[in-house]
Amino acid sequence: MSIRSQLLKGILDGCVLSVIEKEPVYGYELSKKLQSSGLQDVSEGTIYPVLLRLQKNNLIRGEMQPSESGPNRKYYYLTEEGHSALSDISREWEQIVSPVTTLLKRGNHDD
Repeated sequence: MSIRSQLLKGILDGCVLSVIEKEPVYGYELSKKLQSSGLQDVSEGTIYPVLLRLQKNNLIRGEMQPSESGPNRKYYYLTEEGHSALSDISREWEQIVSPVTTLLKRGNHDD
């Protein structure tokens, strides 16, 4: 597994929760939104296990809704626990990203 994949695996739950917080989405739509934000290596095969796990942990809930262009779709909504988890992840991310960025930039300048 590449370094990029490992880093993404660690923060993907937060990315998924963040997209769902903005508006309810179905799996394929979520995958496209993540890809359009620059996470192009996040496939549908990656998304559905994440959605299942988040739903089992009561961070999101799924609701079947009719679709104008085909069969019903399962839209995902953030739960109260999901909002709380997203706040925690965002806070933790802010505490990690700044010092790591500083260290990595300093490392490049010391060479």
